[in-house]
Amino acid sequence: MTLRGGRALSELAPQDGRYTLLERGADGARARVIGSVAGVASGAGGSDAALAALTAPWCRVVTLTVTEKAYGLDRAAGGCASDHPAVSADLASPESPRGVLGLIVRALALRRRGGLAPFTVVCCDNLPRNGVLLSGAAADFARRIDSDLGDWIASEVSFPSTVVDRITPAPTERTCAEAARLLGVEDRAAVETETFHQWVIEDDFPAGRPAWEAGGAIFVKNVGLYELMKLRVLNGTHSMLSYAGFHSGLVYVRDVMSDVSLSCLVRRYMSAALATFDSPSGVDAGEYARVLADRFSNPYLAHETRQIAMDGTEKLPQRVFAAALDARARGIDIRPFAFATAAWMFHATASGRGGVYELIDPRAGEIRACLRGVSTGSGVMSALFGLSDFMPVELSGDADWRDAAAGMLEVMLSVGMRAAVEAEAVVD
Repeated sequence: MTLRGGRALSELAPQDGRYTLLERGADGARARVIGSVAGVASGAGGSDAALAALTAPWCRVVTLTVTEKAYGLDRAAGGCASDHPAVSADLASPESPRGVLGLIVRALALRRRGGLAPFTVVCCDNLPRNGVLLSGAAADFARRIDSDLGDWIASEVSFPSTVVDRITPAPTERTCAEAARLLGVEDRAAVETETFHQWVIEDDFPAGRPAWEAGGAIFVKNVGLYELMKLRVLNGTHSMLSYAGFHSGLVYVRDVMSDVSLSCLVRRYMSAALATFDSPSGVDAGEYARVLADRFSNPYLAHETRQIAMDGTEKLPQRVFAAALDARARGIDIRPFAFATAAWMFHATASGRGGVYELIDPRAGEIRACLRGVSTGSGVMSALFGLSDFMPVELSGDADWRDAAAGMLEVMLSVGMRAAVEAEAVVD
């Protein structure tokens, strides 16, 4: 089920839900045809198809991958954001929902009314404690309609947290062309990814679950440390290198890793991020970082820095700011995290690349408004640090943090990202 329109439907439906998975590794690309999708529906024309599937007696598990910004979460309060467009629309018309929370809550309400057990909801997006966040948001949404329903969802519906780790660039015409070359048939729904994959899932499925461990999934009681490792080391490093790489004129992550100065900063960031938490039992942190650097360097994977740079206000709080807070508490150098933050601020000003790129962020309008007429590094920093529900006050009010971020941003604004990267690599 897609909520974004009819593209997935037009691509997958004529192929009976089948699509090509291109796995790109050191030995090139290999193609696999995935046949696990039994049917495809789009929510663009209404919620009937989605609700029919979600309320079917055979539906026991619902997995979600919709990106962080699509849920409509109020992370600070642990509920739903009533000012999110999809959330506000569905609260106004709860019987014909179009958004994620509205669909989940409506389907659960109908199952409860019909005497069916609730399904388990599995969030697969890059959110900290994603199951906990989604559970709180769904219960809060429901309580705004029916308090008893909200309490029932909070007590009876399982939302296991997960960590999904696989670098998957946005597909391009090159993806389709490669699939056609390897398979001999056209596939407009082809997807490309790396060979590495990791899926860690909290084992909480009251209604039963598929045997996903047969495909390599890891079931644990608590995904917390795996989550920190993914969000801070992989995702945090990704954010840093995306801004620094994009504004250094580098299109792909692999190009960043081929750059001596930037690859130095990448490894420095990974090392600092790993030091902010205790690794999961049995995991070699050093080996994780080495493997991750190899994954980023994959010459066959065209992962664009511009793609990763999207939606910074949704990503930095859990990827960078949380790590910086723990670094302060542990006496670890905060400079790598301050550099990542400065690089995002530079990106937010639309100063780099001659200002010829669009700032793609759910708060882009708010960012543009608060930066209007601001030109100095300290002014930009004060404006962006002042965004509501964005940076923890423990950081925004810390003089060392502000001085480090402002100084780096001033270099970026005055002489450019490339010079800032070179200067920072020398510091390292």
